[in-house]
Amino acid sequence: MRRYGGAVLLLLTGGAVLRISLFSELYLRYVQEGLRPYLVVSGVVLVLLGVVAAVARGRGETEDPEDDEHDERDGHGDGDGHGHRHGHGPRVAWLLTLPALALLLFPPPALGSYSADREAAQRAAQGVGTFPALPAGNPLELTVGEFGSRAIFDSGRSLKGRTVRLTGFVTHGDDGAWYVTRLLVSCCAADATTGKVEIRDADAPVTDTWVTVTGTWVPKGKLGSDAAWPPVLDAGSVRTVAEPSNPYEKR
Repeated sequence: MRRYGGAVLLLLTGGAVLRISLFSELYLRYVQEGLRPYLVVSGVVLVLLGVVAAVARGRGETEDPEDDEHDERDGHGDGDGHGHRHGHGPRVAWLLTLPALALLLFPPPALGSYSADREAAQRAAQGVGTFPALPAGNPLELTVGEFGSRAIFDSGRSLKGRTVRLTGFVTHGDDGAWYVTRLLVSCCAADATTGKVEIRDADAPVTDTWVTVTGTWVPKGKLGSDAAWPPVLDAGSVRTVAEPSNPYEKR
């Protein structure tokens, strides 16, 4: 069975990649939507390589018995402990199947409050300036990242007097404050940074609960300064929602 180790690993890995990218949207927990075609192609290639490797090993196995018999007669078989057939590799290589099995059977969840809490209050280097006009109508659907950028850096104060709606998961601060939080990614979960908005005048839901909050912006601190972060939303309503299929926002 050990001779099929490489083929099994390729098949498991390829199957896991296809499971999260072709047969579900679980890949969105780890990478941006635009990378889906590359994941699908990678999964297909791995599965094909696994099949080819298995077939090649199977053909080799049918040819081996005579050679093994010859080796045993010459005293060079595996049974005497001094043979020269080392093609199977160390047994520890089978441990490589564990990550593939985990991804196939138990895909890890999206990053949540733990990852957000580790993120320091760092923001993209932006200068204060005017932003494009917002669409008409209330409430206005905004991402947490867009709301934060406008609240902290928009000299035109485009959020003033507008009712906005934000969706994210709940995190809590040491001072009793709570936040609507999203992880912002450029490529994949590995480069995620945190965007969050402090919510006032509403009871705090349980950590990691996904909510949609509707409310109005509360100006805070000098534009572009540390005192302006995190931005504040005065909540009119807080509604529990299901986690979206894509839990991240594009940075």
